[in-house]
Amino acid sequence: MNEVYHIPAMLKETIEGLAIKPERTYVDVTFGGGGHSRAILNKLHELEIGKLEIGHLYSFDQDSDALANAIDDERWTFVHSNFRYLRNWMDYYGVEHIDGLLADLGVSFHHFDCPERGFSFRFSAPLDMRMNQTAKRTAADIVNSYSEEELARIFWLYGELKNGRGIAKNICRARTQKPIERTEDLVAASRIPAEMSKELARLFQALRIEVNDEMGALREMLVAARDLLRPGGRIVVLTYHSLEDRLVKNFLRSGNLEGTIEKDFYGNNLSPFDLIEKGREASPEEVARNPRARSAKLRVAAKH
Repeated sequence: MNEVYHIPAMLKETIEGLAIKPERTYVDVTFGGGGHSRAILNKLHELEIGKLEIGHLYSFDQDSDALANAIDDERWTFVHSNFRYLRNWMDYYGVEHIDGLLADLGVSFHHFDCPERGFSFRFSAPLDMRMNQTAKRTAADIVNSYSEEELARIFWLYGELKNGRGIAKNICRARTQKPIERTEDLVAASRIPAEMSKELARLFQALRIEVNDEMGALREMLVAARDLLRPGGRIVVLTYHSLEDRLVKNFLRSGNLEGTIEKDFYGNNLSPFDLIEKGREASPEEVARNPRARSAKLRVAAKH
């Protein structure tokens, strides 16, 4: 395992949130560096001759780089796929119900710190941003082909950039001179001053979300998790920006993607979930050790 691939945020709190039963079945839909998966495996029963019930963990990751962190354990199965296909893969493995699911929606340190992947404006690199390196569409494809209106929409929706329309206009003007192919090309085309690093980070975030259809994948995974969890099973989600946090919060409150709270004749909430953690943040001590944990929010729910 590469120790700098990723440092999992709120590791103790997420594992406690799962309330792991050693003989049951769990899913980590964001394997990355394997920190959460290893912690889950440590809670499962060890393999013993004659033991009928052995816990099992399925870990998803669409990035082939994560394979370098594979775990040699018969209780563990790696699923090289986007977590939006959770339902399909559980069907493939004959798993009808799961007892817990963990989703750490943060981008691995590896992606931000690996220059050639193009996730960060800190490095000169091809404008890529694909989590799945076999996918066809890159960030460069988007900034060179989307209309000004489409770019403005994703900059506002996924980056919450107040000047999204102006940035989109600048990009469209710049690309008429030459294609925007590298990270530094995008920074120059956007005309966002270098000292406005938060604005640049939001621009890159918006493109990354669009390239990887992160919100669409999250919606599909949440629905599959709801349907797969057995009564008493837990869903544990770490979010890092307001858009995904709002979706997860509303889904866990209502049990549906629309966030519509349905009630019975007596006014009781018909959501299939009981809320356990409602947006817990990392401790100041953890943020001091791992500054990237400062934006993490932990949400935990148990299915009725």
